Amino acid sequence: MKIAIVEDDISMRKSLEIALAEYEEFEVTTFKNATDALKKLDASYELIVTDINMPKIDGIEFIKKVDFKTNFIIMTGNATLNRAVESMRLGVKDFLTKPFEIETLVEAIKRSVEVAKVEAEHERRYEDNKERRVGLNDIRIDKSERRKQGSDRRRHFYGHSEKLEKILKLIEKAAKTDASVMLLGESGVGKELFAKEVHYLSPRYAQPFVPINMAAIPDNLLESELFGYEKGAFTDATTMKKGLFETANKGTLFLDEIGEMPLALQAKLLRVLQEHEIYRVGGTKPIKIDVRIVSATNANILEKIEDKAFREDLYYRLNTIPVKIPPLRERKEEIEDIAKEWLFKVCRKYDFAYKSLSDDALKALHDYAWPGNVRELLSVVERATILSDNDLIEEADLFLESRKSQKSIKDLEKELIIELLKDFDNDLDKSAKALGVSRTNLNKKIDKYNIEV
Repeated sequence: MKIAIVEDDISMRKSLEIALAEYEEFEVTTFKNATDALKKLDASYELIVTDINMPKIDGIEFIKKVDFKTNFIIMTGNATLNRAVESMRLGVKDFLTKPFEIETLVEAIKRSVEVAKVEAEHERRYEDNKERRVGLNDIRIDKSERRKQGSDRRRHFYGHSEKLEKILKLIEKAAKTDASVMLLGESGVGKELFAKEVHYLSPRYAQPFVPINMAAIPDNLLESELFGYEKGAFTDATTMKKGLFETANKGTLFLDEIGEMPLALQAKLLRVLQEHEIYRVGGTKPIKIDVRIVSATNANILEKIEDKAFREDLYYRLNTIPVKIPPLRERKEEIEDIAKEWLFKVCRKYDFAYKSLSDDALKALHDYAWPGNVRELLSVVERATILSDNDLIEEADLFLESRKSQKSIKDLEKELIIELLKDFDNDLDKSAKALGVSRTNLNKKIDKYNIEV
């Protein structure tokens, strides 16, 4: 990373140059004043660290005169609120008051790098959208003016519907705070995308977003995955390992399938939320953490609370702002937009000539029930794009009839479970044995099909 330091105090300038030289990723050039810097600086510099109080041209004026896009960090020995506000209006990301530790500056530099990455990604998405609007008129998606107004705000969503807009407005309000958000919805509705939206619209957007799926990790590994462990904590712990809470520090931790978290671990999570500190497995020292929690589930948490499978006090801690995400079958006006946008991305991903969806194919997509929600829609479109031989994707290329058959099999399984539970007077052990599955799997199927026991 190419960094310029503009500082009139020679001892300060040399100190920073020597200190930052220890970091191989930084290529540092120093300037004794703004006048010299303006003569030699160019767009290859990714970051400029400048003092405010300098002769002839001060730091604020210097920033205004830089005629290329870059990031700034301001240093000053006598900070005032007005100067800080003025610098922030010019896009300055950090305002450091002298004296400061070199680690503070390094953290600010790294933070600036992350912010730049996020901004570059936003700009890339904007350019992609502009190219698609201007150069691909045949696939332009003509929707309401509200969608155009929301395009800068939305980063992860292709479709448009009133229900989606309401959810995004709620998320935008929630994101400005540190309140815990719980996302409720069926599998495949895109809960992780909504969690990312909470993160990227929040003041923590330049910090880590760390997801973990509770159902995907064995119970005996979850604690060390979340909290980390000390060297020697158990047989294989040959080194210290940080957990996801530490990895997500200052950022957002997304706890997916929170309903699957074991009870013993729920108690520890509750303590973390109350005390804002963790203990690594095998550790005795508390580690302070600052993490925003977003959780998600497709299970009925209130039923789990009633069955003593989920702590009520933890639920209220996590459920400060509940966000219910409707299934795709209740947001059908989004289907065409999502399908067309994803088709465009798949064609670009595989370097295909652009393909389009026939009217019959679009109608079939609209009429299908989408039990797998948005995830299933993306899968169907990608498969059809890869396997179709023509530039126009027809209804037959979607293979939705076979998926309807699969849905019927699921319906039959649900009916079978209901009948077995009835025959065995809701005895889960006997019902599971008759079905040929474990009791745990039977419980998962009961939750999946929303069967009342």
